[in-house]
Amino acid sequence: MLAMNYRGPLRVRIDHKPMPEILHPQDAIVRVTRSCICGSDLHLYNGSVPDTRVGMTFGHEFTGVVEQLGEEVEKLKIGDHVLVPFNIACGTCVFCQQGLYGNCHESNSQATAVGGIFGYSHTAGGYNGGQAEYVRVPYADVSPTVIPEGMDPDDAVLLTDVVPTGYQAAEMGGIQPGDTVVVFGAGPVGIMAARCAWLFGAGRVIVIDCVDYRLEFAREYAPCEAYDFRSLEDPVVFIKGTTESLGADVCIDAVGAEAAGSALQTVLGRKLLMQGGSATALHWAINSVKKGGIVSIVGVYGPIGTHIPIGNVVNKGITIRANQASVKRLLPRLIEHVQSGVLDPKALITHRIPLEDVSDAYRIFSAKLDDCIKPVLMPPSART
Repeated sequence: MLAMNYRGPLRVRIDHKPMPEILHPQDAIVRVTRSCICGSDLHLYNGSVPDTRVGMTFGHEFTGVVEQLGEEVEKLKIGDHVLVPFNIACGTCVFCQQGLYGNCHESNSQATAVGGIFGYSHTAGGYNGGQAEYVRVPYADVSPTVIPEGMDPDDAVLLTDVVPTGYQAAEMGGIQPGDTVVVFGAGPVGIMAARCAWLFGAGRVIVIDCVDYRLEFAREYAPCEAYDFRSLEDPVVFIKGTTESLGADVCIDAVGAEAAGSALQTVLGRKLLMQGGSATALHWAINSVKKGGIVSIVGVYGPIGTHIPIGNVVNKGITIRANQASVKRLLPRLIEHVQSGVLDPKALITHRIPLEDVSDAYRIFSAKLDDCIKPVLMPPSART
């Protein structure tokens, strides 16, 4: 089969790889119909995530048709068109039972934090992902969800990560009616978080980024106020100034490990890899939120220590909430929002690129060329 093949930082290509096989009676083999490139994949692509091994196939956002089933799978049948959440969850461990599917204790049993994730290095279990023609899906009775009749597959593929992560970012913010919410990052997740902030009652939504076309997209899609931090002398001072010196009620870090805006953070976290990423956006969130406010983190950071102003967290009485989105828990509500027209995920998709051109797709997305917001890879069988 054709599959994306990681060859080292900034080097990916399409290759022929062996077909995946049923390795456990709860597995399924899925023929991929859509697979996205995520901003989190760029952390892998750029060499920022430990134990990303040469030969791995990325891709944690995908839909596909069930082609084979293990003998213990009961809830799916051959031919079902499913969306597959990025979390690999067993459904039975203590954390899955609490709805913390992103922290499954069985799918990534060697880790003490994150559960298994498709195509996201051996720190997340070493599972190959969906930027391929076929993929093995463990625990197939747990998270894979049959796409509702009439739903556009382009909407469905964004329900595997972007929509639930943006929604949970807003949910974790504990937004109250009339709150001012600031989202750092105008990538697909940040834009979705800004859009979802209104669903929880926000009275004002502000997005901070440094890419003009993404800011303009956010203004139209969210809709929201959007500012280029390069035009602001200090984003923290700006946010304080526009909130009567109090600060925002809720700040969301939707950037993570590769944030721009601080030379020191860039050198330590992106160049020398001496910490778990550049925490510039997290600094701004902590310092911009009001006393007693909430900082919600969905941006991805590495597992090693990161330089953040913990003293300000304590002295301001800030609540920090963070996690990988528990997609399975959120899907019923989000499917309803899509079907009713409250959310329009597919509007984020700007590029549909053949799987065979995966290296070009990564280059375009990474370099922010051609006003790219969200690229989707199309396997050959999905184009016929």
